[in-house]
Amino acid sequence: MQDSAPPDPTDSKLASRLAWIERRRAQEGQALNVEAEGALGSGPENRHGLPRLPQGQTEAKKWPVLDLGHHPAIAPEDWALELGGLIENPQCLDWAGLMGMEQVEEQSDFHCVTTWSLMDSCWNGVRFADLAARANPAPEARHLLVTAYDVEPMSGVPYTTNLRLADALQPDVMLVHGWNGAPLPREHGGPVRMITPRLYAWKGAKWIRRIDFLAEEQLGFWEQRGYSNGADPWREDRFSSS
Repeated sequence: MQDSAPPDPTDSKLASRLAWIERRRAQEGQALNVEAEGALGSGPENRHGLPRLPQGQTEAKKWPVLDLGHHPAIAPEDWALELGGLIENPQCLDWAGLMGMEQVEEQSDFHCVTTWSLMDSCWNGVRFADLAARANPAPEARHLLVTAYDVEPMSGVPYTTNLRLADALQPDVMLVHGWNGAPLPREHGGPVRMITPRLYAWKGAKWIRRIDFLAEEQLGFWEQRGYSNGADPWREDRFSSS
């Protein structure tokens, strides 16, 4: 099932997205029918043995910009990432510290919940798993709450998203500062954002500034407003059931 367009960027971004969520939930009726033939998608397999383009997605030729309406301007020398919660080594990583970690280049796809997919991007950055190893999570840590520098302009509420730690430890989950051979653009989360290629892209926070390791799940900004916790693109797991 396809929607005609993503939320209107000229309107209140939060109001438009909330209206889009309700419209799509009504259309789908939560009847995902994931067992139907071809329900996972079509085309050749991707890097993980799944259909390259998930069902319900259309390949984008350019990278659309979706956000809360706030693009924080953060110079690399002013950027910092706090690691906290249930970890042995709480720390604050600055730009020099990030660049001092092992740098990797990874090619992956980017699937937005609003039904478009950007294919075959080349990312430069560090693996989240390497950050987690530095932090050394406690055995009871099972979830993450990720907080960004941007806020919803009307309320001042910061952007957050939650992930299962097991999902975040996949080797293609990264904190990236480069895209296709250039610095990550500000409008897409530069200087540093998270990417989650096997989940819908809202799980990868732009302008990332804090990661908390938690024992219990704590819902993020869009998860509180109707998005799914699982966010599996190949099962169109877009929305919560309540």
